[in-house]
Amino acid sequence: MFEVKVVKTKEELELAFAIRKKVFVMEQGVPLHLELDEYDAISTHFIVLDQDKTIAAARLREIDSKVGKVERVCVLKEYRGKKLGVLIMQKVEEYAIKQGWKKLKLNAQSYAVPFYEKLGFKVTSPEFLDANIPHRAMEKII
Repeated sequence: MFEVKVVKTKEELELAFAIRKKVFVMEQGVPLHLELDEYDAISTHFIVLDQDKTIAAARLREIDSKVGKVERVCVLKEYRGKKLGVLIMQKVEEYAIKQGWKKLKLNAQSYAVPFYEKLGFKVTSPEFLDANIPHRAMEKII
């Protein structure tokens, strides 16, 4: 049984960072100084646990009144295909709604656009490079 948690402790935050480093830095080649940034300190972080093992992460931050930005959504390679992306995105959206936010934005890696479209997000930009990876901006009214 998988559990999604809002990060509450420094130890849990370090677990989220470890997942992000494995997926984005080691697997995708994103430079560490781009992956861990100034927004980490002002964001709400989420982790997914498989019993006591952290297997996925995401962060959410307010970017404008009533608008949140979902970032750094990632799942360890061996856990992909188990709908953990859907699970963590549902928790992120529930959290945003509780904050009274009306819209979520994100920059999806282009290959992941169909995943986010199934969750109700719409593409709002042409393709662009971020950390040398093709992305599309997307948003959803919540």
